[in-house]
Amino acid sequence: MTHLKEGNKAPNFTAKDEQGNTISLSDYKGKKLVVFFYPKASTPGCTVEACNLNDNYERFKSQGYEILGVSADSAKRQTNFKTKHDFQYPLIADEDKTVIEAFGVWGPKKFMGREYDGIHRTTFVIDENGIIENVITKVKTKAHTEQILDV
Repeated sequence: MTHLKEGNKAPNFTAKDEQGNTISLSDYKGKKLVVFFYPKASTPGCTVEACNLNDNYERFKSQGYEILGVSADSAKRQTNFKTKHDFQYPLIADEDKTVIEAFGVWGPKKFMGREYDGIHRTTFVIDENGIIENVITKVKTKAHTEQILDV
């Protein structure tokens, strides 16, 4: 699991979103940011989580938050995911896992007795100065907004 903790400086990153736009942590200086890492676009749990955040997007905005989704999916898969569900925030297509590894969310997982490497569903809440305020490792996909905003 991630080595990052509350109070750590968030890793600086630069990556491409689903439309090929370059996004960096520095783009969010002076804003609060929710970075959520999810295993795979368009899978049931990831869809529920991403839709929960999107359904509450105005609530995040009213509290000064931006949202950024990250997975190792291709830009095409991320575009399809975003278009199908009309997400109002960018999705990073981190195929080379630069951002994923910087945040330490790649590692061994178990599913139905099988071990493999993958993305651990983790969310980071980052303040206006790039400091991590909260690390959520036990994500409740259906109630993720509450986990982030109702702390």
